[in-house]
Amino acid sequence: MNEKPLIKSTPWDTAAFGMPTWELTEYSKKALQQAAQAAGHFTLKVDPLADKRLLHEFGFYYCDTLVEPHCDATRLRAVQHPEATISRDVDAEQALAICHGAFSHGRFHRDFNLPKAAADLRYDNWLKQLLEARQVYGLYLEGVLAGFIAHSGNNLVLHALGKKYRGKGWAKYWWSSVCSELLGTGHHEVKSSISATNLAVLNLYASLGFTFSHPQDVYQRLAP
Repeated sequence: MNEKPLIKSTPWDTAAFGMPTWELTEYSKKALQQAAQAAGHFTLKVDPLADKRLLHEFGFYYCDTLVEPHCDATRLRAVQHPEATISRDVDAEQALAICHGAFSHGRFHRDFNLPKAAADLRYDNWLKQLLEARQVYGLYLEGVLAGFIAHSGNNLVLHALGKKYRGKGWAKYWWSSVCSELLGTGHHEVKSSISATNLAVLNLYASLGFTFSHPQDVYQRLAP
């Protein structure tokens, strides 16, 4: 039987950052030693209460804490508005314009060793792939594209609003509609993964009946 690899490449990140990129699949001295033999950028997600001493010894630094919002149909507080609608028909150019630079809370933007332009490219490339797979809902206000929510199955993987639509109270209508539609297709629950520092999105999910679990600290390392 083949053993699970201790580090695995992430080619989608390599394409954006122009260097080898890796993710450690477990927090162990053996995995850290293996990572130390390779060059590039490394990511590891660990329990917040884990002893981080080994991480510091091997040159890893803290970048973010992620939490997982999740909700089922019995808890979802569905709210709708006739002017706030969703559609699978999304203009790619408009969606990419909203996406570019929208993810300042992301771990790649917060990593001081990575250029912000490459971090933007990473999310732009990801959205392009999701648009091609028709896994993106356009969020419309009076027929104008205001943002998007991309998903993989029941997991909301990428979402953003245009600057002028943020903080206006509209998000709850769009998120409610997308979650209701996904739950209506047979999914038991809807979930996501967000930075604990993104209070606007955290409060949005809480207002819709989501609860939070599975916190993870994200540590990264750059080895020339």
